[in-house]
Amino acid sequence: MYNTHDPQVLPIRDGVKPSCVVLPSTGQGRTLDYLVQRLPAVAGDDWRARMARGEVVDELGRPVQPDTPLLHGLRVYYYREVDTEPHIPFEAEVLYQDAHIVVADKPHFLPVVPGGRYLQNTLLVRLKKQLGLPDLSPVHRIDRDTAGLVLFAIRREDRGAYQALFRERTVHKTYEAIAPWSPQLHFPREHASRMVESQNFIRMHEVAGTPNSLTRMELLEHNRQWARYRLSPVSGKRHQLRVHMAALGLGLKGDGLYPVVDDAPEGDFSRPLLLLAQTLAFQDPVTGAARQFRTRRSLGPLPDPAPAA
Repeated sequence: MYNTHDPQVLPIRDGVKPSCVVLPSTGQGRTLDYLVQRLPAVAGDDWRARMARGEVVDELGRPVQPDTPLLHGLRVYYYREVDTEPHIPFEAEVLYQDAHIVVADKPHFLPVVPGGRYLQNTLLVRLKKQLGLPDLSPVHRIDRDTAGLVLFAIRREDRGAYQALFRERTVHKTYEAIAPWSPQLHFPREHASRMVESQNFIRMHEVAGTPNSLTRMELLEHNRQWARYRLSPVSGKRHQLRVHMAALGLGLKGDGLYPVVDDAPEGDFSRPLLLLAQTLAFQDPVTGAARQFRTRRSLGPLPDPAPAA
């Protein structure tokens, strides 16, 4: 898995820092056997090849070999590799950069950080290579399917201060979305609910109980079928805007997860999720300056309504 711990035991390679796994504090056997069990996507022969190249080390910089005993409680670092990574043919734009932050305008389909099948085709790795900033780190996340603004901290010592903005909800964020229009629903409105992971770990869903998520919603324009909405999340649950709109019967256009799973096949970029992280505003905790950013991207005009029956 991707790990933001910053060891000096292995250098950054092609914009990617080494990943880390912590070995168990008890047990016997070889470190190799534990790695194969813990990370089954990497075969034993692949681990042996990486070890032979000196690409698997412990936190003290000692090479891990196939016969190395289990190093109880230590971290082991290695380079994550993806055999057949899908190419994302869309580029982000850097809207702002100073000594402390970068604000990027992300396209649809591009993941923010490495994970799953994506490594080089991620916003973080591309920006590290483009800007020459090895310690660049995202302060918050937006979905791979969502386009728009993402804030990054340049220096490790600044990360906590910027992350606190989102944790303490002192950042004002707005999103734009295109979804069905319903004359039965009145706007502006607020939607609060309790969101938890569903049995399908990719998806979230609403359950009974004390709300832990809140979204403010405004209607900007509509035709007889589609509408443009401004969505302002007060909380930051995963997929919050998608779940809240679907709960109102207003599943976002192009959404392959809500209200039902209908994801496009790999390489099909014809159905972008019409959700855009449009604005970010906050008081900079490092410089004290008032910050306000707006995406240069657009969701385009409302889709034409279907012909009347």
